[in-house]
Amino acid sequence: MNRLNAILSAAGSVVLALSMPSWAQTRTLPTQTVTLSGTVETIDHEKRVVNIKTPDGKFQTIDVPPSAKRFDEVKVGDKVSITYNNTVSARLKAPGEAPVNTATGTSTAGQGERPGGTASQERVMTASITDIDKNAQSITFTGPNGWKYSRRVADPTVLDKVKVGDQVDITWDTDVTVAVQ
Repeated sequence: MNRLNAILSAAGSVVLALSMPSWAQTRTLPTQTVTLSGTVETIDHEKRVVNIKTPDGKFQTIDVPPSAKRFDEVKVGDKVSITYNNTVSARLKAPGEAPVNTATGTSTAGQGERPGGTASQERVMTASITDIDKNAQSITFTGPNGWKYSRRVADPTVLDKVKVGDQVDITWDTDVTVAVQ
């Protein structure tokens, strides 16, 4: 994972939902949890970006949202731990059902001596299936604001259950906890 956003876009998990055996109802994938820990190597306050060096020597880039009120307290050399939980669900929309595009969220600043805190976000969007490639066993979605995503589908029988133009509501529930030691 080359970039890990503080309130991460869950696009990488969307098409995993397409391994569902049936589109008749909403299907939810198991929660995906990613934990990152390491040392702050660089900080770009203007772009709100932090580079973390992990114990294995790799670098991860973290985009810090404006809601992180104590961002200016983070210093090069700080030890950080970030836990990200993501749950994705998908539902094939009935023909003529209105599209959705909403995002809600909350955040709390760390109350301790060191910066940190939690954030949660729910994002719901309607995406259209714009391409199905049975040879590559992949599907492409296009959503609001030019959002586009393609991914290999785990269960190829799903490709026979959908068609180009079908609308899918995709919901991401994301929570992030950041601790600076």
